[in-house]
Amino acid sequence: MNQIAIAGNKGKGVRSDCFITLELTKQGGITVDIVSKVKVLYGRQIEEQIKNILSFYEIKNAKVSIEDSGAISLVIAARMEACIKRLIKTDKEYLMPFLPDNKYTTKRDKNRFTRLYLPGNTPSLALNAGIHNPDGIILDLEDAVAYDKKHEARFMVRNALRGINFYGAERMVRINQIPAGLEDLQYIIPHHINLILVPKCESAEQIVLLNQHLDKLKKEHGISDEIWLMPIIESALGVMNSFAIAKAADNIVAMAIGLEDYTADLGVKRTKAANESFFARSMLVNACKAAGIQAIDSVFSDVSDMEALKENVLQSKAIGFDGMGCIHPRQIKVIKDNYAPDNDEIERAKKIIHAFMLATEQGLGVVSLGSKMIDMPVVKRAEKTIQLALDTNRLNADWREEFLNKESK
Repeated sequence: MNQIAIAGNKGKGVRSDCFITLELTKQGGITVDIVSKVKVLYGRQIEEQIKNILSFYEIKNAKVSIEDSGAISLVIAARMEACIKRLIKTDKEYLMPFLPDNKYTTKRDKNRFTRLYLPGNTPSLALNAGIHNPDGIILDLEDAVAYDKKHEARFMVRNALRGINFYGAERMVRINQIPAGLEDLQYIIPHHINLILVPKCESAEQIVLLNQHLDKLKKEHGISDEIWLMPIIESALGVMNSFAIAKAADNIVAMAIGLEDYTADLGVKRTKAANESFFARSMLVNACKAAGIQAIDSVFSDVSDMEALKENVLQSKAIGFDGMGCIHPRQIKVIKDNYAPDNDEIERAKKIIHAFMLATEQGLGVVSLGSKMIDMPVVKRAEKTIQLALDTNRLNADWREEFLNKESK
């Protein structure tokens, strides 16, 4: 009996994707049936690509049916490879060219105000995601991908990392829950991933296990760049272990909280007031600050209410969070604008740094602003506020030059 495999998406509303059926046969050579609105323009190119992939895997007899909805070549390649590897056992990889613009690293302390979630098996959402200017782009292999689609999503995410320009956004992937997520690593580690999100993290041991596999793959592929981790806390047990998780490895740069799963674990309803999650969010923020990493809040699920999102961000910032997740590009600007320092914060930070600089020049052992004494943690916080104001273009040129001159001394 002939072997058949399918991969991809089709139907109303599907775009920039394709649905491929591959049947391995005993004879008859290669036949390719293409259904596409652009078949006249690109049919021959699509057929040639499919035949090249089959030849790469030394498949000489097969029937291929493709329903095209505007898929680019890296999408077609991902769908074809997913089909092939359901039918034959091979270690070969059909790798698309790597965009030179995608080979960048990110700093430990870079701003992570916003990170945009994209379903890993939906290429249409990834193609232009970078133009919305999020701080990070998350290709999601976990909750946003149906269980029976996870195999093909890995090829899609790998090809997206290689061939889609994210315009400098931190390149993130949310793997599946450990230990199943360890299988995802081979599809992302060799392809200039910047950060891995670790969902439903409940113990430091999970991070240790992840890093063992991560280090092994880095060594195999000659990767020297740091790959950062962001554990996501989504259960009561994870909350209680949050400090141990935050301190579990040097490559952890942030920790996030996922409130949908957390409230489900508690058996309560998630509300806009968020009283039910205040303890967990405060625990996570304190764990992050004690460990010296960034605290990242959960997503805000109502993509139509920008005013409510603004209030949520301001509350989040007041608790101590440094950023939050986005599920729609329209949320990015609201989140960035409201996590960034406001005018009052900037003006107070200026006064604190001026007072500190004056005291330093005069050789004073104490710093005061008006009648209040200022200690070093307050100065450090003011410096961070100024740096954020610089990063978000909220300082004028004179102050920018003065602060940067101070930093260089």
